[in-house]
Amino acid sequence: MEVWLESAETVSLEGIDALYVHDGQTGISSKDGILYRDNVPIGGHIHIDSEEAQSKARSLAGTVEWILLTFEDWSMIPIENILAATDATPTKVAAQIRQPIQAQGAAFALDIGVDALLCDETCLEAALVVKSMRLEQMSEMQSTPTETAEQIKLETMIITEVQEGHSGDRVCIDLLSMLEEGEGLLIGSTARAFILIHGETVPSKYVPTRPFRVNSGSVDAYTYLADGSTKYLCELTSGDSILVVSTNGHTRAATVGRMKIETRPFILLRFKDENANEGHAFIQQAETVRLVLENGNVCSVTNLEIGMRILGCTLSSTRHVGQGISAPSEER
Repeated sequence: MEVWLESAETVSLEGIDALYVHDGQTGISSKDGILYRDNVPIGGHIHIDSEEAQSKARSLAGTVEWILLTFEDWSMIPIENILAATDATPTKVAAQIRQPIQAQGAAFALDIGVDALLCDETCLEAALVVKSMRLEQMSEMQSTPTETAEQIKLETMIITEVQEGHSGDRVCIDLLSMLEEGEGLLIGSTARAFILIHGETVPSKYVPTRPFRVNSGSVDAYTYLADGSTKYLCELTSGDSILVVSTNGHTRAATVGRMKIETRPFILLRFKDENANEGHAFIQQAETVRLVLENGNVCSVTNLEIGMRILGCTLSSTRHVGQGISAPSEER
């Protein structure tokens, strides 16, 4: 994403991609609805003050290199509508912002974002911050799937014990994105053994689904972050990027929107892998909490029995502040 700075003078500041000058011979400029770069036409400039103006901007999608949007009254809706119209076309969208708070909205509109922000010096810092965020997001999208695919491999875990686990603080993780059937989070009370807890996407006759939620277990449990490190559930906070795992082994990042912690009764579940590596987890005793069986079906924790085969994973390393290390340790 580019940052265009409105300036009457020629300045050189780190992070600025172009200067926007009125009727200038160099930099970005516009006149009579035409957008120029170094006095060469590159697209259209539409001042959004009506539905007709928005329709005119939409009509340029796919026919010009750039569309610059300025506003009578700044609004996200026209930006989203123009981004939708230009998606899958070579046309790029630039949007003017007048307040720092508008930078993030324009930069991430429709999870696509504009291709350039036009701002004055009062909004420059905010524009540069979201430019950096966009670059970081692109880097994560390119690196995370490869990294996590190498780190996470689902395998069969055999249930060895199911018992009453007393009451404690249970954590529900609510995400900013919807979960599909077959998706959930890897949870474990030790750093070496995890089970796949399914999202609340399965219908129940007693309560509605919560397809953004995973009822994840006790506050002391671990889960995976999108970068392959781990965190205790009690350490998670809104804005954290965690790892969603599906039954076929595919992974993706999702953002935590809310942590819901309440006192609830637990089931203590002990399990081992086929190499006798052991683990356990405290899971809320509720029909809506489900694990994934070896065959891909889901099973309520209240119906679990010794000998059942569920999906999870085991690791050889222990953890220090969420990072895998080779030092020996014992967890029970």
